[in-house]
Amino acid sequence: MKFTRFLSLLLVVVLAFTSLGLVIAQDDEGEGVTITLAGWSSSPAEDEALQAAIDDFMAETGINVEWQINTDHNVQMQTAFASGDYPEVFYIDSSKLPEWATAGVVAVGEDNIEDQEGFFPALLDIFTFEGTLYCPPKDFSTMALQYNKDLFDAAGLDYPTPDWTWDDLRAAAEALTDEEAGVIGLVTPPELPRFLPFLYQAGGAIFDDEGNYVFDSDETRQALEYYASFALDGIGGAPSAVDAGWGGEAFGTGRAAMAMEGNWVIKYLLDNFPDLNWGVTELPQGPAGRATMAFTVCYGVAADNEHPEESWALVNYLTGEEGARRVAEASFGPMPARIAAADVYLESWAERAADTGLDPADLEAFVTGADYGKPWVLPPGWSAWADAFNATLQRAFAGDATVDDIIFETSLVAEELLSE
Repeated sequence: MKFTRFLSLLLVVVLAFTSLGLVIAQDDEGEGVTITLAGWSSSPAEDEALQAAIDDFMAETGINVEWQINTDHNVQMQTAFASGDYPEVFYIDSSKLPEWATAGVVAVGEDNIEDQEGFFPALLDIFTFEGTLYCPPKDFSTMALQYNKDLFDAAGLDYPTPDWTWDDLRAAAEALTDEEAGVIGLVTPPELPRFLPFLYQAGGAIFDDEGNYVFDSDETRQALEYYASFALDGIGGAPSAVDAGWGGEAFGTGRAAMAMEGNWVIKYLLDNFPDLNWGVTELPQGPAGRATMAFTVCYGVAADNEHPEESWALVNYLTGEEGARRVAEASFGPMPARIAAADVYLESWAERAADTGLDPADLEAFVTGADYGKPWVLPPGWSAWADAFNATLQRAFAGDATVDDIIFETSLVAEELLSE
């Protein structure tokens, strides 16, 4: 009996270790592992495409993925970071990367990111912080110039082209402004992201390549004087000047003959102003050449992560060529981050725009902007600087502040931040 009981006990132990071995083997292959992807909801079509990609990934790998849709992503992620318990994979807006990387919550990407040559180089640069590539871009948007064809025709003006300069833009805005009709030539939101392309087009910058603060410059003054002149001379102004909440609305209602928005404006205009006869081209060239803003998001991997291999497998799956194709076919705004998918994006829009009157060829301006797009990003803690800039620029639009006032007010904030 003792021997029989011994054999039974031995059999239980063997089975237990065998079972444990199977679990470990499954875990090594991804089976049984669950990771969380945190982000925000986009359009229904984009949400559906992402969920389909996640489903395919789970079917192919056996790795379980829970998609956590955040209603206030940045705030919810900050709370999760503070708790030490946060998702394995999460969206990172380009403006947040320096802050989150400095906080040590984002894993280094570098060689974990596959086929880097296939991405638009400028986008990889955006997610490179202090010489380290942290994450691959999910998708992106760029700013371009929208113009009302009917208003151009009525004024007897040729449509804008990529060859336009600052002088061309200003001349057109002056000719298109109709005070009696309540129409301004160009809507110029008094905020940093809309101004920055002009700063870069003038050859200026907030920081140089070594990180030195260089905003106080002749180039900055030139860009500020040019941008503010539209409002001061009554040929442009803030969206509120034409009873609108943002530039897209001002343009859609016909109260602004031109606007400078990203490709998020496409679906907005088609949905809300289907009869608008409009086109798109690249932003005009400044004294130092071309520049636009690139607004982009990446898939970041958590630094504190029990499943890094599975996390990077998901990220590479979603940002690979197939993932980019899904973005191109489903997106009503953001463009795929891979060069090879650009044509798919334009072809997809050609099908959507067939009955709208919008020329799909115009949308190439958004894709072209990827070649010279600048990142929308400031160092950690510099939101106060942006707030000071926006507030003083608004005063300048009203004639209550000068260009030197803008530079002075922002320099005071910069000095305080740099001293810290």
